[in-house]
Parts: sequence; C-alpha cells; structure tokens
Amino acid sequence: MGQEAPSIVVRTTFIDDLLINPGIGFTTFQRFNGDRLNEGKGWTEGFPIEYQPFTGSVQNEDHPDTSIAYFRVYWRFLEPEEGQYQWALIDKALATARERKQTLMFRVAPYGQAKGSDVPDWYRNKVGKMTKAQKKHDWWKVDPEDPRYVRHFGGLIQAFGRRYDGHPDLDSVDMSIVGPWGEGAGSALLTQPTREALVDCYIDSIKKTPLMMLLTDEQTNRYGLSRGDVGFRVDCLGDMGGCWENQGDWSHMNDYYPQQIILSGMQDAWKKAPISFEVCWVVQHWKDKGWDIDYIIDQSLKWHISTFNAKSSPIPKEWQPQVNRWLKKMGYRFALRKFAYPAVVHPGGKMAISSWWENLGAAPCYREFPLALRLRNDHCSEIIVTGADIRQWLPGDSLFDSTINIPAAIAPGHYLLELGLLDPHSWQPAIQLAIQGRQSDGWYAMGNIEVK
Repeated sequence: MGQEAPSIVVRTTFIDDLLINPGIGFTTFQRFNGDRLNEGKGWTEGFPIEYQPFTGSVQNEDHPDTSIAYFRVYWRFLEPEEGQYQWALIDKALATARERKQTLMFRVAPYGQAKGSDVPDWYRNKVGKMTKAQKKHDWWKVDPEDPRYVRHFGGLIQAFGRRYDGHPDLDSVDMSIVGPWGEGAGSALLTQPTREALVDCYIDSIKKTPLMMLLTDEQTNRYGLSRGDVGFRVDCLGDMGGCWENQGDWSHMNDYYPQQIILSGMQDAWKKAPISFEVCWVVQHWKDKGWDIDYIIDQSLKWHISTFNAKSSPIPKEWQPQVNRWLKKMGYRFALRKFAYPAVVHPGGKMAISSWWENLGAAPCYREFPLALRLRNDHCSEIIVTGADIRQWLPGDSLFDSTINIPAAIAPGHYLLELGLLDPHSWQPAIQLAIQGRQSDGWYAMGNIEVK
C-alpha cells in the first residue's frame, strides 16, 4: 500500500516536574539509593564496597533521588594477586545498582594516600620503593614510566573493558592513569609514549560505554580527544577561593576550569561524551563559606554538566529550590512539542510521521534509547522501532520525520498510538519526557489510529 500522509497533529503540554532519567542528575557516591548518607562533612572512597542493609526504599533523605551510583575502587582490591581479578566485586555492584534503580559509574584508581591504599602488594614487591630520582611528582606512589606499570595497571583496565564494555548496568567509566585516587597528579610529566599507552588502554577496550577523563593537562586531554569521544570530569566544583595555602583567592571556579576547559580542547567534548563534576569538599561547606550556589549552578550548566557527585552528603534544606532548578537543567530534558501521523494505515503499508522535539537541558543523551511507536488495543499490541538517534539531540530544537513500515500481520481495527524512548535491553520505556500524558507503563498516548 502507499505511504499515508500525516493528518492528525498532536501538540503537547509541558510539565515542570523533576524527572529521574538515566545518565543524568546527582549521583550517590560509595552508596546506593536508599543508603544512609555520610555524616557531617566526611566521606570515604577507594576501599571495597560496604553494603548497607536494604530497607526496600530507594528514597534518599536530604539528598536528591538518583539514577547513578558512582564508585571508585583501588587497584589493590581488584587484583590482590597478579592476574587474578576480583570481578565478583564489580558484578555485585552492578546487580545492586540495578536493584536500586541505578546504573554504575566506575573508576579504578591506581592508589590513594591513606593507609592500606597503596598499589597491590605483589606489584610493590615487584618494583620496590620509589627512589628520590624517580619522584618527579611528590604524589606518585610508583613510577609510571616503569614499563611494568602500563603492563599491569593498563592490563587490568583492558581486562575490565573486555568484560564490561557495553554492560547495560554500566553507566560510564571514569578514566584514571596516575596520581592518588586516580586524579591525574603529575600527568603532565609523563613521556608521550607512556601517556599514550595508558590512555589507549581505555580507548581501545571500552568503545560502547561512555568515557570521561579528568581535566588534567593539555597533552593528556588532547590525546584522549584525538583517539575517541571522551568527556571530562573535575573534582572541585564550587571552590570560590581562599581555601588553598599560599594561593590567596585563587579558585577552581574562576582560575582553573574556565581556562583549562579551553586550553585542553575540551570545550566541545560535551557534544559527544558526558561532563561530570564532583563537589569541592561537600555542599554544606559551600554554605558555610558563604559561596553563591546560583553562580556555581549556572557555571556548571554553561559547561554542559550531566552528572554531579555530592559525595552522598546532605544537601542544605534551604538550598532545595536552587537544587531543583539545577536538576531540571542538568543533562538532557526532552519534550515532544508536536507529533503528526495519519488517521488510517494499512497492514503492510507505510506510515509517515513528523515530530518536533526540544531538549530543554544542558547536554544531549549519550546512550542509545530507541524511539518507538506502539499500536495497542484490547486484542493486539505491536511495537515499531524508528531510526531516531536521540544522541544527536543537542540543547534546543530537533526534528525527526520518518516513514515506518506497518506490520503485514497486524489485525484491522481501532488502535491507540503510543510513543516511548525504550531501554534497548528490556524494550520498556526508560526515559520520562517533560510533557503530560505519561501512562502507568511509561508510554505516552498520541491518539487513535485505524488499521484497515
């Protein structure tokens, strides 16, 4: 049968609700949804995951609900014996994240600074203590120029990629190569062959799961960008100055991030890969210092933030309105403005559709969620997947017009036409839209259609 021209036009009504969607918003840190928060201004990281008893609730008190659990684990706990990887640790974290309605953001850190956070004992015994000549940077615990570092730490990253790249519950990988906590201290001192070898371990083995690299130095960041689509992460959002010894009013917000994003070539990285920020200290510290949260929020949105790690610390109640405003702009926020389709289609025929979308957020979506239509009545349900790639929907307007095939075996009758953005593994609606009309199963009703 011939193509049916659109004849029914649907115009939607926007909503201002907070939407918990995949890959965006606040993250829990070394915690899952429903866990107790850190007390006071403290936090922990790097050690094996401690699982709190699950009460059955995934709500977070004094902290936004989230779709991401972010964990960092030291190398020594993932490879306690040479070549013996403790994948069960990550497997359990992935399964627990799914149980708590989250996905896992993960970093393998080479070492920390606290007791019990050195490189694996077997590796320390192999390379020995660093000599004074090797200590080009005071924070290096081992010499990354030793070829055994790339072979063994890089080998763990490659093995991780082979096992987990594209895993449905793995949100993203936070790249680390050197320095305590994997934060990149001294990366600018690496020789180019070592720098490239460490970055390549990630780029060559993790091709499906989004990657982020720390905003460290121009050579490392530009090399990462030359190899693939990588976003960036920074660890001190909110620092407005006066906290760093012998540096006066120097701050990350005014004297580092604006400049380094440009110098490292990262100003357009957000178009292809996620941008993630971590709180400097904790949010309560911002309030205690009298820093302007609206300024901090607006700067992060300007830099196209998708996720924010508040270190699972409480958010001051007085700042809840500002945080809600932030959450409504962080990452993507899709609204369907207009949808047109024919009133009548035929089995085995074609259906022309046209749609106008607006991304009201600060960034695109970095994972594939197919746009699908469903024809449903009391006797039949048919899902038709379109060719839309929502990863291309940058902030602002996008159009998607297409001609789709109607199944030849569909029974004639009256149907409800529905629309959804689906999880590519479960084929259930995964993304909430900023419009009215969401049904209990996550689909959005567009209107009636007749098959005859």
